[in-house]
Amino acid sequence: MTLMNSLLTFAQQGAAPAAQPGATPAPAAAPAPTPALSEAERAAAQARGADAQVEAAGGSEVSMVELFVHLNPVEMGVMIILGLCTVYAVALLFEKIYVMRKAAKQTKDFLAAFRKANSVEEAEAIVRKLPNSGIKSMFDAGMAEVRRTQDLGLYTMRDARDHTMQRVASAMATRQNEHLEDLGSSMTFLASIGANAPFIGLFGTVWGIMVAFVGIAKTQTTSLAVVAPGIAGALLATAAGLAAAIPAVLIYNFAAKQISKQGTKLDDFASEFIALVSRDMDRRAG
Repeated sequence: MTLMNSLLTFAQQGAAPAAQPGATPAPAAAPAPTPALSEAERAAAQARGADAQVEAAGGSEVSMVELFVHLNPVEMGVMIILGLCTVYAVALLFEKIYVMRKAAKQTKDFLAAFRKANSVEEAEAIVRKLPNSGIKSMFDAGMAEVRRTQDLGLYTMRDARDHTMQRVASAMATRQNEHLEDLGSSMTFLASIGANAPFIGLFGTVWGIMVAFVGIAKTQTTSLAVVAPGIAGALLATAAGLAAAIPAVLIYNFAAKQISKQGTKLDDFASEFIALVSRDMDRRAG
């Protein structure tokens, strides 16, 4: 039994030998090498990192002033042009309101005084006291033609009546056209703003969106938070174009209507004056 116990003890010691003092431990196995990332994978990783940064910084509001400041030179030039057009159109609104009201009042006062006259001489005496105006210049032109006819001795001749009426009407029509042309000054500019300002703004928007997409391609990011400021800034040009066109069209329509009303009143006055001259010629001929 003693011999058998000794053999078992020796077998156990051989199966699990103790570590010898001073022995070097076996080195740990090295990790498997990581395969290199491709160019596309690195770009995608950078894009995800940029998106993560934008989303982490999200929630900050972008003001209209910041959008305007960060516009590219082309968009900035478009905005400045449209801004000047808007300011000029609004200034024309106040100018047209003042001019049209003044012309309407002068025409009304002139007609009220003119209709009190029963002869050419009375009309001339009354009108001489009135302030200068477009309708008064028409009267002066017609009256000057009447005086020329009287100087020639044709005023009381029935055969020369039609020619006299035609000359008077032509002289008054010339002054009327000049007066209406003065009232319609800058109308062509208003029409041009109303027709072309939206297209100018659209050009700025297209250019800005093109620049924004080029920036997307460079940064390799598709986050809406990244591209939104550039696109929003580009859309400012369209808004500016509409802001310039809408008041220009409204002012143009207002001025055109007032000029048409003034022209109708002047046509009526020309008819009244010719009728007064015709009665005066009949009275003197009789």
